[in-house]
Amino acid sequence: MADNKRHGEDAGDDRLDDEIVDDVADDDADGADEPVSRGGTATRSRARAESADSRPATRSETGRVGVFGRIARFFREVVAELRKVIWPTRKELLTYTAVVVTFVAVMLTIVGVLDYGFAKVVLFVFGNSD
Repeated sequence: MADNKRHGEDAGDDRLDDEIVDDVADDDADGADEPVSRGGTATRSRARAESADSRPATRSETGRVGVFGRIARFFREVVAELRKVIWPTRKELLTYTAVVVTFVAVMLTIVGVLDYGFAKVVLFVFGNSD
């Protein structure tokens, strides 16, 4: 009996939360299109337009496609994916490159020192054959 009472109270709270969420969603829909990424190219209106393109395929679109049709579709999809990429700025690219080169140089030094050390230990243990 107490569970039924709690369930009824929760249902009332859910309706209140839904009304609040609906009000917030209406406010966001009326706002200006703002960039959703730091690249500034993707906007909410563009996202809506792309979601309209994701309609279910009709029978004629799902039929057998020739080799050249599949190759063309592949390149169209590649271009579509590349448009979604957030490309780094020149400064970010140089910073990332410097970090990678420095990391590789440090790792190369560590591996080189360990290789030299292990080579000396192996020659000491098994003797120098020269």
